[in-house]
Amino acid sequence: MSSIIHMKTLDKNKILGHIVAGSLADGFVMRIHPKTDIEELKTGKFVSIHGNQNKFFSLITDLKLEVTNPDILLFPPSSDEILLQESLKTKDIYATAILRPVIMLDSNNRVLPVKTIPSHFAQVYEASKEDVKLIFGDESEPTKKYFNVGNPIDMDAIVCLNLDKLTERSNGIFGKTGTGKTFITRLILAGLIHNDKAVNIIFDMHSEYGLQARKEGSKGNKDSFVKGLKTLFENKVAIFSLDPESTRRRGGMPDAELIINYNSIAVEDIISLNHELNLHSTACEAAYLIAAKYKKNWLEVLLNQSDRLKEFAQEVGAHPESIAALYRKLKNIDRLSFLRTSSDGDSKSDIVDKMIDYVDKGISIIIEFGNYTSTFCYLLVANIITRRIHNLYIKKTEKFLGTQLKQDEPKKLMITIEEAHKFLNVQAAKQTIFGTIAREMRKYYVSLLVVDQRPSGIDPEILSQIGTKIVAQLNDERDLQSIVTGVNNPHQIRSILSALDSKKQAVLMGHAIPMPLVIETREYDEEFYKAMSDKLLLKKVDALISELF
Repeated sequence: MSSIIHMKTLDKNKILGHIVAGSLADGFVMRIHPKTDIEELKTGKFVSIHGNQNKFFSLITDLKLEVTNPDILLFPPSSDEILLQESLKTKDIYATAILRPVIMLDSNNRVLPVKTIPSHFAQVYEASKEDVKLIFGDESEPTKKYFNVGNPIDMDAIVCLNLDKLTERSNGIFGKTGTGKTFITRLILAGLIHNDKAVNIIFDMHSEYGLQARKEGSKGNKDSFVKGLKTLFENKVAIFSLDPESTRRRGGMPDAELIINYNSIAVEDIISLNHELNLHSTACEAAYLIAAKYKKNWLEVLLNQSDRLKEFAQEVGAHPESIAALYRKLKNIDRLSFLRTSSDGDSKSDIVDKMIDYVDKGISIIIEFGNYTSTFCYLLVANIITRRIHNLYIKKTEKFLGTQLKQDEPKKLMITIEEAHKFLNVQAAKQTIFGTIAREMRKYYVSLLVVDQRPSGIDPEILSQIGTKIVAQLNDERDLQSIVTGVNNPHQIRSILSALDSKKQAVLMGHAIPMPLVIETREYDEEFYKAMSDKLLLKKVDALISELF
């Protein structure tokens, strides 16, 4: 992967210098123009080299002071000798920059990989707003595949993600706590929903995506809150709540109460939580023995054996202590009011089938946890629902492959999970459905959007499958290393990541963007809300008003 781009503009198309040497492998050497203040140039700056047939977009990767004769440095001019300094700059002392070619445009403005080099004295300019549009796309295109995510640093230009490519693979949003990961995630999800590029299922652990959410660092007044996705897209988003009272207290009305039946919980859902439950391997084996005999009712049968655990162990062929340990660990599930037994009368209603009905209609789902904010609840619910949905999507895909009818093709589904390292660490990734989805690369029309503050906790194999990474500030050395593993020029990327501001800045790199880039993220404000409104509906209203008056 190419080096990170960090843009800062001065004057439009200002000349910075000209090419004097270099190679395709080692980069080009630019002699900096005498009128250019070297302190205005920084490593990572995005520049454009104008060749005879192509434009070469490159980064400044190094800066160096040069002199024709070292003796000149023995008697440096004083600060008052301005004329002497200017005279020396024209010939004897100068500066150079190393430019790393990243991408190029041919005479037909086609974006191509760099496979040639410019000639001597090719002029180097700052990249323009038009250059950015040509490379990163135009949001006004009728295909609706480009979505504005922000601006290059200190530059008045729009950077777009390619949403079509974003939905082709699983993606990740990373950054330490407090850097705005949720803000960026909400921004990306809004783009997907607004442009109808994917249906989303969002496991909303802290109720930050559906209704209003508080801004970071806010003081609690009216302007301290931003609109949630349900508020922005009322007819395109549904809220399924584990805690309906919590949703109502925050001024919303859930579209459905999320009830999970005991017989929906598979052994795999429990085994994947063995770290949280501290389950021994023998207890896991006992669970499989129970499931082999009692099938879907294995958990409910186990939890009804409080006074006959030894006899029950003999019946299933398990060790009594393993059965007892499994019972003790799982008995706490009884406290979760969103779990129901078959005797509660809800065994025929299947919440996952209801979710699929919404997904088939193109309605995204936000699963709110309310006061069930424990990691155990989050992992359990996410595992159960995602495993069931994935199984149904496999059947949908197989049906489509058989009929090859457009109406049978499943809708693209993106599943958003927070605390992703809990699902995708080295051990869990081999056991959870999320590891399977990440490796499938949307084979069954399902992909992940993982949100995490500790990317070093994610299985490196899974991290390598992440198509597009949006990375806010990271300081931990292990996290930085995990992000840049397998990337070209990792040292430069790592230094730029650690130098990001703690708010509203992120690095984009990967499948959905032509080249890595540092951006200032788009504002999530009234202007954004207006952009996300249904423009077609507004046009119809305007036309009706014109017709009436």
